[in-house]
Amino acid sequence: MTVYRSSAALGGSPYSSHTNQQGGSHAAASASLGTIVRAIIRGFGQTLITLGLVVMLFAGYEVYGKELQVDGNKDTLNSQLNQQWSHQTGAAASTPIPGQGLARIYIPRLQKDWVVVEGVTPHDIRLAPGHYPKSQLPGQVGNFAVAGHRIKAIFYDLDQLKNGDEIVVQTRTDWFIYKVSLTEIVSPHEVSVVDPVPHHPGATPTQKMITLTTCNPKWDNYQRLIIHGVLASTQPTSAGQPPEITGS
Repeated sequence: MTVYRSSAALGGSPYSSHTNQQGGSHAAASASLGTIVRAIIRGFGQTLITLGLVVMLFAGYEVYGKELQVDGNKDTLNSQLNQQWSHQTGAAASTPIPGQGLARIYIPRLQKDWVVVEGVTPHDIRLAPGHYPKSQLPGQVGNFAVAGHRIKAIFYDLDQLKNGDEIVVQTRTDWFIYKVSLTEIVSPHEVSVVDPVPHHPGATPTQKMITLTTCNPKWDNYQRLIIHGVLASTQPTSAGQPPEITGS
């Protein structure tokens, strides 16, 4: 007798070979899809890391690169200002030259000092504070107004000033010691803060003031931080640096 043994009789299935082939195809397809997904995720992660490094490098440049640029530019401006003052006399000495140094400003609380240039265009104030051309000069009745970027090397910590803190301005002939009288935060459109009488366009000034303006908050520009000060005392440059700077 011929015995026919089916694969089922041996505990197998007549469809097992076909099923294995299908399962193998599905497994291969799943493995291939998984590889693609992992590659995409890996690539996305590497892109994020690269972007993060770029952002960190840019932030480092903004903090330290700009600081080096400002310091180098300050040395140049100081030398130029000394030369200007040594050759200027009379009315010529008080005539601002666009883009060039006008005065020096010291803020003892912040242990910072800068040369103030004439003008507030983006080029003028790129690496130094700038004098608003239509505002008064240091020591004059009215408002000596100065703008500066909110970067580490310039007006970054201006919000630390308190009423009574000194802002010292040096010109060729005099030292002017102002004292902070008011701090305010305003809209960028509130240009009256640099008027001869802040917030009162057209009013006749009676005080000798200084106003410093910068962006607010730090690393942004949708507001303006304003520091106002009033002249407290004056002394000639021939008398040397005032005690507000020397600490004596």
